[in-house]
Amino acid sequence: MTAFTCPPWSVSTCHRWSKTFDLPPVVEDALLKGIPLFFVAEADIYRDRWYWTDPRVASTARTIRLAYQPLTRRWRVNIASGLITSSSGLRATLNQNYETLAEALSAIQRVARWKIAEAGDVDPDASYKLDFNFRLDLSQLPRPFQIGVAGQRDWNISAQVKDKLRLEPAAPQAAPAAPGTEATK
Repeated sequence: MTAFTCPPWSVSTCHRWSKTFDLPPVVEDALLKGIPLFFVAEADIYRDRWYWTDPRVASTARTIRLAYQPLTRRWRVNIASGLITSSSGLRATLNQNYETLAEALSAIQRVARWKIAEAGDVDPDASYKLDFNFRLDLSQLPRPFQIGVAGQRDWNISAQVKDKLRLEPAAPQAAPAAPGTEATK
């Protein structure tokens, strides 16, 4: 079952996205045997040009690791900024434990409050496109699994969204009150 929810994209607010999916039995079985899964969310912003290829203005990525802890019978989700390579490991991550697989999947299936670019990186008068990709990173699986899962549909968990980027002006900040005066409400 797959469902997409995607509000209008903007740079001044953080990105929100959700995708509902069920894990195939083969993938769930691998998790229960202690093999962690790595999901990658990538966002690229391109400036629209009619005369040449669109240049990339900003790019960001996030890696989400899902693992089952058999000793405690809990599910652990790690969220790391950037892509994880074999040499970099998990680095600084946000970690959360869950009692059930459904709760852990719920955390993975939504991306919220993720700033995809600085406001200074984009020109408010230009037109931009956003390319968002979410996928299961098979290259992070143990080597024997990488060979065994090649070409199998059950291991293909991915989504791609391409959409126009809507720029919103930043909310004006209130000026601080002068010393010795009270702010009126």
